[in-house]
Amino acid sequence: MTLTVTELGELVDGLAGLPYGGEAVDQRTHALQAGWFAAEAEADDELLLAAVLHDVGRAESVRTEYPGLPHELAGAEFARKHLSESAAWIIAQHVPAKRFLVATDAGYGSLLSPASVASLKKQGGPMSTVEAEEFRGHPRWEDAVRVRRWDDAAKDPDGPVLTTEDVLTVYRRWLGGQEHSR
Repeated sequence: MTLTVTELGELVDGLAGLPYGGEAVDQRTHALQAGWFAAEAEADDELLLAAVLHDVGRAESVRTEYPGLPHELAGAEFARKHLSESAAWIIAQHVPAKRFLVATDAGYGSLLSPASVASLKKQGGPMSTVEAEEFRGHPRWEDAVRVRRWDDAAKDPDGPVLTTEDVLTVYRRWLGGQEHSR
């Protein structure tokens, strides 16, 4: 079931004022800033949308639809229903990607905010070698890592952001591509 452009705009704008776990930005700014980083990296439309929606599982409407799931899994279910299986996987994996990076990139842990360090402990800490190899086995693992890095960087209250209209333009283009691929 495809989300309408209006529904996506309302969802993104509805994140305004929603706290982001002790960070200096709200969920809307965080989402739009992650999208900005994706756009700067010339991500394809699906990856940019996954970056914007990586924390959509924290939105009240999504939490209500998928009660009891961690935000990354609720967001993945939302993306599976409204975007694609690939976007769903990337969204589901943005938390494991943090665990992966802590385990495989010696300098990564020092880049984490205090709130992200605290949540890492709850998320299971660094991946084991076996978990990291399994993670690397997925064809989109690098995209999940990219979203994770954009997620980490998207915490600056004065940083650049996409506008909601920018996101909707990407979504319209992505929808058009979906129509042509059928």
